[in-house]
Amino acid sequence: MNAAVPDPTPSSSAPAAAPAGPGPAADRPRAANGLVLFVLAVAVVALVMCGLLWQRLGFTQEELARRARDAEAQVVEARTLASQAEALTQELQARLSVAEVRLSEVSLQRSQLEELMLSLSRSRDDNLVQDLEASLRVALQQGQLTGSAQPLISALQAADQRIARAAQPRLNPVQRAIARDIDRIRGAALADIPALANQLDELVRQVDAWPTANAVGQAAPATRTRAAVAREPAVEAAASGAGDAPAPGGADGTAPGAWQQAVARWNAWWSATWEHTLRQARDLVRVSRIDQPEAALLAPEQAFFLRENIKLQLLNARLALLARQLPASQADVLAVENLLRRYFDTRSPAVNNALGSLGRLRRDLVAQDLPRPDETLAALAAAARGR
Repeated sequence: MNAAVPDPTPSSSAPAAAPAGPGPAADRPRAANGLVLFVLAVAVVALVMCGLLWQRLGFTQEELARRARDAEAQVVEARTLASQAEALTQELQARLSVAEVRLSEVSLQRSQLEELMLSLSRSRDDNLVQDLEASLRVALQQGQLTGSAQPLISALQAADQRIARAAQPRLNPVQRAIARDIDRIRGAALADIPALANQLDELVRQVDAWPTANAVGQAAPATRTRAAVAREPAVEAAASGAGDAPAPGGADGTAPGAWQQAVARWNAWWSATWEHTLRQARDLVRVSRIDQPEAALLAPEQAFFLRENIKLQLLNARLALLARQLPASQADVLAVENLLRRYFDTRSPAVNNALGSLGRLRRDLVAQDLPRPDETLAALAAAARGR
């Protein structure tokens, strides 16, 4: 509490002339009392402030002591927790080290397993590629020996199926190359070697039935009329029934109808016998035109060797065909065709058919190379290098 202290200095607004009253001696005790009161008031206030400060200081000391005790308790608790955390950390470190060791072992095993699987996969793919390449080369050799593209096409189709079952993405270019090679080989025009060989075998079997140009009695069957051919069964029937014809007016009481039938059979047999005799007589002398003099002078023994020589040339043509030597086979077929035109009767249907077959063979025996699966082999080589 602050007491009001009167200001001893005179106010400027005071009148210049003080009123008449007590003198300076009377104002001094009042000023001293006021000063004492002021000092007492200041001392009281200071005392009160000191008491308040002391009380607050005591509260502060108690609070500091309490906080110090709490801090000590927290420090003890923190030390306990730190020790526990340290023990737990050591345990976790031990477990982590064990887990790291196990993880390293698992990682090592996994890497080894992956390497093993990769090596197995690569070895399987490499074996597949090598097997496919070997099968294609064997099929190519077989096709070159047989002259047929079917073994190569079958090998390519089998390779496509095996690659599809393997389901390896790096073999997809091989599949596309196989498809292109199959289309190209199927589109190539090749001679049918087995069919041509069968035709040559059939010609070899027909050589003995071909009539030569100077053969006697060979052209008559080819120039017979249709009426004569139609009468042959009747003639044979009449000849077989003429032997058992009954005598006219026999004692067995044969009817007139049976007698007429016997007479008709006898007349038919006699007519057939007469025609056969005339035909054989006409065959004794035959006039024909032979443009090659050596064909007319060909002896029967020479005809035998000529036929054997033709057979040998046809067999040589067959061997050359199987050996894929088509020009040599074509030359042999041309030589046989020239022999047929020179020494055999070209008016015979058998010879004409043989000439037609030889002409077709000569046109079909054209040298053609078997297409190679180059794209597939290149794709397989690229797949083998990319392992």
